[in-house]
Amino acid sequence: MRETPVVIDGPVGQLEALYLENMSPDNEQPRGLALICHPNPVQGGTMLNKVVSTLQRTARDAGLITLRFNYRGVGASEGSHDMGSGEVDDAQAAAEWLRAKHPELPLTLFGFSFGGFVAASLGGRLEAKGEQIKHLFMVAPAVMRLGDQDQLPHQGTLTLIQPETDEVIDPQLVYDWSDALDRPHELLKVAECGHFFHGKLTDLKDLILPRLSN
Repeated sequence: MRETPVVIDGPVGQLEALYLENMSPDNEQPRGLALICHPNPVQGGTMLNKVVSTLQRTARDAGLITLRFNYRGVGASEGSHDMGSGEVDDAQAAAEWLRAKHPELPLTLFGFSFGGFVAASLGGRLEAKGEQIKHLFMVAPAVMRLGDQDQLPHQGTLTLIQPETDEVIDPQLVYDWSDALDRPHELLKVAECGHFFHGKLTDLKDLILPRLSN
């Protein structure tokens, strides 16, 4: 199954995205929706990042419809970087596009690095509008970007995945943030693993897939 290039109307112009309907050959219905948020565009992050690609394939293999997209100013997406709420606005437009196509299916959010900040902020924003988030995965997340105004969703499952030898995000920042979090969640530490999961992408998939399949 190949993803289909699509164009989404974003808040400051068109957003480039890849969409996978994920209808199985025996016509089983998809089990849910997955929206995947990519890392920092200023540092070269795009929807084609290999961690993002691994998240997409893992969600696909769990039977989810997937959507990944480029923030404003990345690839063919219009606009210019905001490095904050603008990217969350873009993610919201992508989520609403996906939800309009599949109003009945539960939504799971994934975010890697800067995308972890985006997915978490989006989850809180959608929940405030009455949307139920089934699961939020924050992978090597840029938790230092989350301010008081960035509310996480209170409902649904929250999973943090943090490489123990992350050279981009200080792991201790994530551990401390996890300790201070007053809602149920799990923190999974990946030993001998850097920020981009070099040689550890299979481990990442093995952590996520069973959590999507239950």
